[in-house]
Amino acid sequence: MKTKRNILIAFILNLVFSVLELAGGFCTGSVAIISDAVHDFGDAVSIGIAFLLEKKSTKQPDVKFTYGYLRYSVLGGAFTSLILILGSAAVVYNSVVRLFNPQEINYNGMILLAVIGIIVNLVASIVTRKGDSINRKAVNLHMQEDVLGWLAVLTGAVVMRFTDCYYIDPIISVVTAVFILINAVKNMKAVLDLFLEKVPDGIDIDELKKHLCETEGVSDIHHIHVRSIDGYRNYAQMHVVACGNFSLIKSEIKKELRKHGIVHSTLEFEAPEEQCSERECKICFENKGIHHHCH
Repeated sequence: MKTKRNILIAFILNLVFSVLELAGGFCTGSVAIISDAVHDFGDAVSIGIAFLLEKKSTKQPDVKFTYGYLRYSVLGGAFTSLILILGSAAVVYNSVVRLFNPQEINYNGMILLAVIGIIVNLVASIVTRKGDSINRKAVNLHMQEDVLGWLAVLTGAVVMRFTDCYYIDPIISVVTAVFILINAVKNMKAVLDLFLEKVPDGIDIDELKKHLCETEGVSDIHHIHVRSIDGYRNYAQMHVVACGNFSLIKSEIKKELRKHGIVHSTLEFEAPEEQCSERECKICFENKGIHHHCH
């Protein structure tokens, strides 16, 4: 709920400021500020979409989405990260072009709007700093990009006001955009890892199996699959070869799984003399001649 509310606040702040910035751009006659206003409006739209997807992600599981709607939040993070990547690339391109074609700038108008921009986006950045979704991370990165961007505008405007050195602004813009681009790519990679169901960071399958096999009554654990739905909640499924009190063994295994950050698990129990029906397990057993014995 907090994540959803924070994204909504960031959306409202960005939308209001983009309208104000557009008006300021026309008043000062600054094409650069008008262009940034369009960019900020695009930011507001992407954050609005992120909010809708975050809201969708809070729905409870049903017969169509039995795992729930958490991946909608991840989808929002992917969309916002993509906007950041494309936006940063566009900023780099325009900044390089401006290096070869410097333009005269209305310093005073830029300084005033830059100060307002820093305040608005800093508030939005602080508001979106806390939460528990990749979507929230992407939106927060978006806000940080805008804060750094306006700091660059302010610094460049002040320096240029006293030196008439027009090259400072595009240079700072390139550095800022590259910084944001690197972080956006990292965030996008995290999103893709989730959709590709990569084992979550911090979980070592071999170590996990070793700890689980130390459970009394367990002779082997195989067919282990661990994934995350939203980057925070980890799920696991596995086959447990054991003999004894299955209820007690299951309780101990789930307790150990929670220590490894796994909040939900599906366990299939097999007797030591039973051959696993899964194809990869049968091949493994036949090749290695594995026999199970309870300890």
